Amino acid sequence: MKGLAVSYVDRLGEFKQRFFPGLCVAVTIGIAATFLSQRYGAPAMLMGLLLGLAFNFLSEEPRVTPGIELAAKQLLRLGVAMLGLRITFSDVLTLGWPPLLMVCSAVLLTIGFGIVMARVLGFSNRFGTLTGGSVAICGASAAMAISSVMPQNEQTKKDTLFTVISVTTLSTLAMVLYPMISHHLGLTAAETGLFLGSTIHDVAQVVGAGYSVSSDVGDLSTFVKLLRVAMLVPIVLVIGVFIRRSMASRGEIGGAGVSVPGFLIGFVALFTLNSLGWIPQVIVQPMADSASWLLLTAIAALGVRTSLKEIMTVGLKPVLLVVSETIFIVVLILSFIAIS
Repeated sequence: MKGLAVSYVDRLGEFKQRFFPGLCVAVTIGIAATFLSQRYGAPAMLMGLLLGLAFNFLSEEPRVTPGIELAAKQLLRLGVAMLGLRITFSDVLTLGWPPLLMVCSAVLLTIGFGIVMARVLGFSNRFGTLTGGSVAICGASAAMAISSVMPQNEQTKKDTLFTVISVTTLSTLAMVLYPMISHHLGLTAAETGLFLGSTIHDVAQVVGAGYSVSSDVGDLSTFVKLLRVAMLVPIVLVIGVFIRRSMASRGEIGGAGVSVPGFLIGFVALFTLNSLGWIPQVIVQPMADSASWLLLTAIAALGVRTSLKEIMTVGLKPVLLVVSETIFIVVLILSFIAIS
């Protein structure tokens, strides 16, 4: 027993020495981003990303690099898994079948539109999938989850950072503009909730927009948004399968077998346990809130790893792609509402 204790202490000491400096940097940036978000009302994810980019020089510090890599990869996956605590089966069934089918169809059609539009603009299918998925599902969180099952290289990192910046910025604008659009179009409270929850990219902005109209609209729009979040797991899994088979067909990896990422299993497990009521409610909310913290820390670390100079070279076409996907899902949802 004494030997095991000594071994555990030694390993803990090695972990602390190797990862602690980088983790401290990422967590500190996350805390600063949270303060700025609460003080000025700006999206915490965007603040974390921008602050991380400002500290890019630390990525050249050997003592910081391991912890930053751990935060950008492992904490990201843990945060995505814990998103499963934000929705239950009853939340999904509350909407009824017509809105349920409408939202699911909009998500799939938007991703398909993103892939087609990416080809038209000269981008890869992967970039179209990444941007389309982030617009269709849940913004920055979806972008990072989809990115995690793609080949990990510099291009993927650059595409992910651009997507996070663009969808977060557009989501913030939507939080202000979409309630005014729904009022101008004369939408009912139920239609406004469906519209806001189905079209705004990030969860926080959906909450802000919905409750700025009324508490009923806020509740409904949040439910609709969480339904989109629930689609994250099957969509990311399918994307991972297609990417792995594509890489296998080109000889980039051996065999075409597909393994289910652990964080997706974690998402499904937490979603199921929470739906069955097997997780005490006293700890569900703190655990669900911790998902936001983990994702914020991960995006801060991702920002530290990336040079702002690389992001600024993306050009106009990627911006056009994300904007066109955003307009597409708005028109699609309004068309569904009009004919329903």
